[in-house]
Amino acid sequence: MKFQNFTYSIPWNLFLITLGSIIAGIGLKAIVIPHGMITGGFSGAGILAFYYTKIFTPGIWYFILNIPVFIFGWIFISKRFLLYSLYGAVILTLAIDLIQFEIQVKDLMLAAMAGGTIIGAGSGIIFRSLGSAGGNDIISIILNQKFGVRIGTYNFSFNFVLFFFSFGLLDTDLILYSMAMSYITSQVIEYFITLFNQRKLIFIISDHSRQIADEIMEKLNRGTTFLKGEGAYSGNKKEIIMTVTNTFQIKRIEEIAFTIDPDAFLITENTFNVLGKGFSKRKVY
Repeated sequence: MKFQNFTYSIPWNLFLITLGSIIAGIGLKAIVIPHGMITGGFSGAGILAFYYTKIFTPGIWYFILNIPVFIFGWIFISKRFLLYSLYGAVILTLAIDLIQFEIQVKDLMLAAMAGGTIIGAGSGIIFRSLGSAGGNDIISIILNQKFGVRIGTYNFSFNFVLFFFSFGLLDTDLILYSMAMSYITSQVIEYFITLFNQRKLIFIISDHSRQIADEIMEKLNRGTTFLKGEGAYSGNKKEIIMTVTNTFQIKRIEEIAFTIDPDAFLITENTFNVLGKGFSKRKVY
């Protein structure tokens, strides 16, 4: 089974969701809640409800808040994404309620940094799957697909309202630390999302482009594309090689290009995401 197909398999996605939910649950139960902080999103809303009512548990509150979300999600988004997300919500609920240890951190800023990093890592792993852990992920997708609301705009608005109302219930310092933690979480999530998707886009200008392209395809098993180019000064026609590769093969491509043509001109650029045959597949909502 090819790796790209394996990443679409049910066992792999359940593994990612399970692992990510457990890691995020550790951050929530072992750091955030013992220090009296809240997170952004539905997990934060569930924790705030727990602080205010003192009934149920943070995990149960999280699941209760998700019930209407999944009802609407069943109508508006794909069943595969929703079922994976339902599984994620259940595992995260269990992780929050079953984890019974606390990570001892005396300094609140360090606790915020540790909590944000752990929750971000767990959430980032979940985002690598074909599902989510429910909550804002589903709502933001529905609003984006049906009304054109940007996902980032909705998440920011939700968290703004959540932290605004928490000012009447929590200590101001705790809220500010919580906001800092949410920012750290978002940055770690972004890092995990792009960690395995980033590729290098390479352009090679050479008088021996055909030979270089053949070597890249044969030795590195990388596809190449010819772009038609023309020197602005010389007016000479050129076949520009375009290829996408990973970080580890950059030096191999450089070696191939400059061994064949020492006068070759090579440009390497970072890409945010590459979807398609031989790379990642699109996540269907």
